[in-house]
Amino acid sequence: MRRICNCIAVCVTVCLLPFNNIYAQDTARYKGMTVNLDEVVVQAKRIGFDVNSFIRRVEEDTTFYRAFKNLHIIGFSAENDIRVFNKKGEVQASLKSHTKQVMTGKCRTMEVLDETVTGDFYTSRGKYNYYTAELYGNLFITKGTVCTDEDGEPVEKSSGSLAKHKAQLKQLIFNPGKPIRGVPIIGAKVAIFDPEVMRFYDFSISAEDYLGTTPCYVFTAKAKKDLNRIDRADVVIDELITYFNKDNFEILGRKYSLSYKTLLFDFNVKMNVQMTKQYGLLIPALVTYNGTWNVPFKKRETAAFVARFHDFSR
Repeated sequence: MRRICNCIAVCVTVCLLPFNNIYAQDTARYKGMTVNLDEVVVQAKRIGFDVNSFIRRVEEDTTFYRAFKNLHIIGFSAENDIRVFNKKGEVQASLKSHTKQVMTGKCRTMEVLDETVTGDFYTSRGKYNYYTAELYGNLFITKGTVCTDEDGEPVEKSSGSLAKHKAQLKQLIFNPGKPIRGVPIIGAKVAIFDPEVMRFYDFSISAEDYLGTTPCYVFTAKAKKDLNRIDRADVVIDELITYFNKDNFEILGRKYSLSYKTLLFDFNVKMNVQMTKQYGLLIPALVTYNGTWNVPFKKRETAAFVARFHDFSR
């Protein structure tokens, strides 16, 4: 993938325009990318804020995806709430539980403190009956004793097409904005910093207090509203909003929505992730998901989940 921000800006155009008496607009153009800045960021730019470097940081960031892997190398308590809905929007299966993960060296085990299950959440053999639940369990639930390396990757890695598909799905959901190798049709469409994809988006950088407390720079990529039908069909990431701590540029949170539709499959997913810093590690504190999937050989699945993590230990 061509690295947009590694190139010297070909042209920088600065223009100040009134916007609701609060904002001004500074437009920096390079390699076909236009980034709108609010008034606070315009002022920061004047005293040294580097737009190119900031976007490069956004593009090359790996800490967000890494944060989910960090859940494999730290102890924590969790509140799990998963709901699967029928065609009428009624809950047809659900799970609510409290779990505690304990680390022993590089190996982890998990205790289920309490669990309430409704409907056909599990199969008769105790397996997950839904794809969303299986993905959730693969990410946040530990069964038995699992040992990992320093990166949180299993010592005994799964193989086969199913494991590969799960890994690709996790990358799509938890590492939006990066191309996904081996995924037909949509693999390259999520690479929003690629020149062929970025033309479908409006980009902006603004200043905002995250959750009303921590000053942040906010990077937003949003699909253009005036796309024609053909171009709209190439959009997978509808919106991606990332909050960076002004002091150290660490990610504090991310909101995003993904959707795509073909004759073979379709999906529409919205997620919100809030981060925390524990023991020097960036870790999810809250993850919310609401989405629907329709893939070949499976029934349409609409589900939502909320995962809360706290009481971290090492």
